[in-house]
Amino acid sequence: MTRSLLAALFVWFAAAPPIFAQASFAQGKPLIVTTSADLKALVEMVGGSAFDVESIASPEQDPHAIEVKPGQLSRLKRAALLVKIGLDHEPWLARFPPGPGTVLDTSKSARLLQTETPRLRVERKAHVHAFGNTHFWLDPRNAEPMTAAILASLAGLAPGDKAVFETRRSEFLARLNARIGDWEAALLPYRGTKIVVVHDSWTYFADRFGLQIVAAAEPHPGIPPSPAELAALFKRMRESGVKILVSDPHANPGLVRQIVEKTQAKSVTLRPSGTDYIELFEGNVKRLLDALK
Repeated sequence: MTRSLLAALFVWFAAAPPIFAQASFAQGKPLIVTTSADLKALVEMVGGSAFDVESIASPEQDPHAIEVKPGQLSRLKRAALLVKIGLDHEPWLARFPPGPGTVLDTSKSARLLQTETPRLRVERKAHVHAFGNTHFWLDPRNAEPMTAAILASLAGLAPGDKAVFETRRSEFLARLNARIGDWEAALLPYRGTKIVVVHDSWTYFADRFGLQIVAAAEPHPGIPPSPAELAALFKRMRESGVKILVSDPHANPGLVRQIVEKTQAKSVTLRPSGTDYIELFEGNVKRLLDALK
């Protein structure tokens, strides 16, 4: 073998690993980025293992205040699909415009509440949910239109798998609807129960299961009420006979403790987000029933 041929082979083998790596990456699964763990769970429920799915927010994080890490930003830029809650639920997302992939706004398919809320409160404070309450996934019936929109987007990325996606969605909704009937039956004796929430996350959950939210303790997410606002809250709870306070995992524990001490209400922590959509409601209904009993 001549020296020139050896040199040519060396150059070819040296160049081969990057070429092979590039081909392997091109044949990989499409990347889907979601803004919440709940959306990730729904995407995976419909799409199965056909996609790599990553959530920017974890279930424990305050959804309104996410710090996007550099690695997450890189994946956001190259995602084939970004799935978001929409409305004004992710104000942080405006700082990180997505790449050339498709964006799915699930709020456009969901049943929305409080859409008549003005952009400014009576006291002239800006309202965080100026376009309607954004926690619509906490009505489990909204999973049907949300997964329909997800299915359409996934089918656009993988048309050959559309029938598989449809079957997976139908099986998931059958299981979910059966459990919704059980949850509604379990909470039926408590319909009309008055509750106070720390943060206005539970409008859809309360509407679905027949609970009446008397007030939200926080005048603005993450901002504790003033002494005057707290005094008005205590008075309203006493006059309304409210005995249940619903808080989120990231609620201010000092605020929760103060409300409980002043009103003797029973505090129950419900999770607004989870990695398994059905299990999220299973746990919340059980914790709520334990408190109501």
